[in-house]
Amino acid sequence: MGKWRILLRRKNTERLITLKDQFSLAHLTALACPPPKLTYIAARAGFDFVSIRPICMGLKNEPDYNLASNRKMLRQTKTALRETGIQVLDIELAKIVDGMDPKQYEPAFEVGAELGARHVLCSVWTDDLVFATERFIQLCELAKPYQLTIELEFVPVASVATLAQAVSMLEAAAQDNAGLMIDSHHFHRSKENVSDIKKISADWFHMFHLCDASKEIPASKEQMIQIMREERLYIGEGGIPIKEILQEIPKIPYSLEIPHLQRTKELGFEEYARRCLQSAKEYISLNLDDVNIY
Repeated sequence: MGKWRILLRRKNTERLITLKDQFSLAHLTALACPPPKLTYIAARAGFDFVSIRPICMGLKNEPDYNLASNRKMLRQTKTALRETGIQVLDIELAKIVDGMDPKQYEPAFEVGAELGARHVLCSVWTDDLVFATERFIQLCELAKPYQLTIELEFVPVASVATLAQAVSMLEAAAQDNAGLMIDSHHFHRSKENVSDIKKISADWFHMFHLCDASKEIPASKEQMIQIMREERLYIGEGGIPIKEILQEIPKIPYSLEIPHLQRTKELGFEEYARRCLQSAKEYISLNLDDVNIY
């Protein structure tokens, strides 16, 4: 279950290799859980990675897990990672907004490096795209000493809202530690074409946000945000063309960002996380298990 079997053919020889799918528990799926608790839940549920949010978004009722200032929680997180063997896939979210100074995120970058994180998620919330590109370049430069990549995520309710806009910014920035982070929810809500993924450099793909949602796209921004943050669905339960999307991207870790407030209330965070992972593994096993590369 949850593996791709790849047949390589070179110089009249054949070699069958099996690549294990890797999954991360995204913090938004269980945002009420502090990083140490999230890590233990991820381990017990069967995840390979955890994706944490040590940068507070300042949103109403959202918890603040600023590990750079909360050294006790940072130590607890390190202990949880060491005891479970779980790794940190990414940290979030380095938002680019009007007037922001990229250096404000450096403490979080340092924390990410301490925890062994690989990537930093970034999204753009200013309509001044020249300013945004300049700040994105600075974020990449700031992240390099910490061996982190900056993953640009397009969000349908943000300023960089489409795949084309994200690709344009990445091309303009031309940074070797930049990447493109596609979220299946955002991809569908932005009405993207799966065929356009083929045009994107494979070097930009480092991770993927996997979730499902209703096929119908909400008419209002408010409803879209509500679904995005509170009502995403198990993989295969909704109407997003997940199979077609995954067939076009390289083999990379899947971060399961599937927040659903009612289900977590009913099931508890650990059982809900387990079911999220189970749905992803079953879907991939049934739809993407055998891929031949020649």
